[in-house]
Amino acid sequence: MPAAMNWEAVIGLEVHCELATATKLFCGCPNVFGSEPNTNVCPVCLGLPGSLPVLNRQAAELAMRIGTALGCEIRPSVFARKNYFYPDMPKDYQVSQYDQPINLGGSLALPDGSTVGITRAHLEEDTGKTTHVGESGRIHGADYALVDYNRAGVPLVEIVSEPDLRSAEAAKAYVNELRALLVAVGASDARMEEGSLRVDANVSVRPAGSDRFGTRAEIKNLNSVRSLVRAIEHEIARQVAVLAEGGRVLQETRHWDDTAGRTSTLRSKEEAEDYRYFPEPDLVPLAPDEGWRARVGAALPMLPSRRRARLAAAAGLPEADPLVVTVVGLDLDELVLDAVARGAEPRLALNRAANELAGRALVAADPFAALLAMEVDGRLTATQAKAVLAEMAERGGDPEAIARDKGFEVLGGDTLEAAVEEVLAAHPGEWQRFVAGEAKLAGFFVGKVMAATGGRADGRAVTALLRQRAG
Repeated sequence: MPAAMNWEAVIGLEVHCELATATKLFCGCPNVFGSEPNTNVCPVCLGLPGSLPVLNRQAAELAMRIGTALGCEIRPSVFARKNYFYPDMPKDYQVSQYDQPINLGGSLALPDGSTVGITRAHLEEDTGKTTHVGESGRIHGADYALVDYNRAGVPLVEIVSEPDLRSAEAAKAYVNELRALLVAVGASDARMEEGSLRVDANVSVRPAGSDRFGTRAEIKNLNSVRSLVRAIEHEIARQVAVLAEGGRVLQETRHWDDTAGRTSTLRSKEEAEDYRYFPEPDLVPLAPDEGWRARVGAALPMLPSRRRARLAAAAGLPEADPLVVTVVGLDLDELVLDAVARGAEPRLALNRAANELAGRALVAADPFAALLAMEVDGRLTATQAKAVLAEMAERGGDPEAIARDKGFEVLGGDTLEAAVEEVLAAHPGEWQRFVAGEAKLAGFFVGKVMAATGGRADGRAVTALLRQRAG
């Protein structure tokens, strides 16, 4: 194949989401992170002879919440044994759902307006965690391995997308949106750093314009969005290089080495027949009735996509606007909407919420709107408004009283003009360049005036004076 050929990536993701239940999927062991190894185990999750599983009702309901939020069809489902011989499952099989999953079909709308199809979202139990001890940290070259079965039997929903993604950035947007949805419906804390959300990426490439799929490689257990993006970008480049040189991409499972920044062969890709699925004989089918499904649907909160649409409409901005996306992601959209309803300028409200209130205590809508009005009216500079808002978030209080206590007073009239004149006189070269048309120097002069006045100057007023002076 010619090296100059244009290539298109085809990406599908399998997202493994641990459910926020109190106990495991088929037994009463605690579902908690960070316990001492092998302390949250019992005969059921260890697969000891004579033990029998009992399905966790809460896990089934959380799976239905996910399916409903994704627009899936909730169907009668059957659990199956997925047989494999790795030490992370002591019974040598995993209980999952195969040909009859609880959630089928569906889609997820992304902030940019695109939609990714959902193939299925099925229930299964998680596996244990194997740690290979040695310099490589992998099975090859390990001195020995340690297994922790605390995670074995924790309830999972595996959400399988259609191969609708075409770039690493699109995959990132999909995972971020799905993570926000899972948290919103209360199904999971979705903490990738704790392993409660993990992603497998199926990546292939094909000539641009082709409708045939290439041979895919699966990259396993990506546990951060950054790793997801880097791994997909690397794998696309690797496959293009192989094909451009006349080689053949192998269907296989690959490991992502975050330190080295590359993927490597882990094992040949298993197919369904390799797992020898058969119905789990110790569990009856799961068949939610219409009433249960209706109650789950009625209890769902407003989803992130709807919240973005509502906020964007109130602010007069596109749903994909970064401020809209950020404010919804920080759960500050209700505050901004309430402030806008009280007359606050929408973009300023979004800016202050996104940039000043992230990680802080929530302020009330009335004082927040009042503070924004003070900034719009020129009674506070942007710097002063940020300081007042920080005080409000920390201790509460009235913005006018806080501003008065801090001695904030916007400079104006002759005092401001004198400060500007002093700065211009100190920087004649920069002033000549500004007059000649180097507009970006306005920020330089505003910063100098703000420093000279202890932050009491209004940046907009300074910019207006500069333009007036420049003619």
